[in-house]
Amino acid sequence: MEKDNILISHAPHIWRGFSTSKIMYIVVAALLFPTAAGIYFFGYYAIYIILTSIITAVLTEFVIKKLRKKKFIMDGSAVITGLLVALILPPRMPLWMVVLGAFFSIAVAKEAFGGLGYNIFNPALAGRAFLSVCFPTEMTTWVLPPHFNYDAVTGATPLSDNFVYQADKLSLYKDLFFGNRGGSLGETSAMLILIGAAVLFIFRIIDWKIPAFYIGTVALGSLLMGKDVLFQVLAGGLMIGAFFMATDYVTSPVTGNGRIIFGVGVGVLTVLIRNFSNMPEGVCFSILIMNAFTPLIDKYVRIKPFGFQKKKKNV
Repeated sequence: MEKDNILISHAPHIWRGFSTSKIMYIVVAALLFPTAAGIYFFGYYAIYIILTSIITAVLTEFVIKKLRKKKFIMDGSAVITGLLVALILPPRMPLWMVVLGAFFSIAVAKEAFGGLGYNIFNPALAGRAFLSVCFPTEMTTWVLPPHFNYDAVTGATPLSDNFVYQADKLSLYKDLFFGNRGGSLGETSAMLILIGAAVLFIFRIIDWKIPAFYIGTVALGSLLMGKDVLFQVLAGGLMIGAFFMATDYVTSPVTGNGRIIFGVGVGVLTVLIRNFSNMPEGVCFSILIMNAFTPLIDKYVRIKPFGFQKKKKNV
């Protein structure tokens, strides 16, 4: 009689039909919406930045895998990292600096820790932080979209100290929502970021808790600080950070309550950095800081096993 084969493996034991590669490429598809906005608003040079970053990321991972004598699998993770690095850089970033940022993201922030699934910090944000420290001038040099009404604003990005919008608030909110403003390549259009996020929610790639509590905490904190809440939510990299960075599987908590703590923590740090530091934007460093706390959150915020009972002490 033929015996059935029994497959023994680690958890999870229920498979929804989504492999790692499929998940990665769904995320890439979702990122195409803010990518399209970056190309539309900032011109064809954006394509050079995007291609340079992706190619560098993939080649770096390929070479390092070979040096480590590990099998290179084109699972899409390097493509996502390269694309995200490009989308969080200024639209006129020199290409050789883009290469450095993408290389650091893969070589140091990812592969140095053991590769996919072992990195502590979000690789793309680590690359941006590296470039911010090494090239602060280039990382804060912005351009306005050619479609922008130059008579309405002075300054490049909405969170800059010298940003002055001389039109009505409704027009300002409209520009912030559609993306007709200065900023990093893929952070300007809240509308297209939300469309991309909807794709992730439809395929159940990400959970709602981190984005909801992150954005909600920033909104509440901004209200308490006497700031324009809608402006603080739409300006800067909050939207792309909330949906595409903070929700990274590897660097965010695995439990529902842990994700709530993580989202609130990132939100509090973002508000503090925006209001009490010399940096107008706090998304990058707030997420990286909370990445460091993820193992601690996972350790103390655990799901109680079914049927678990606390051992009674003998009197």
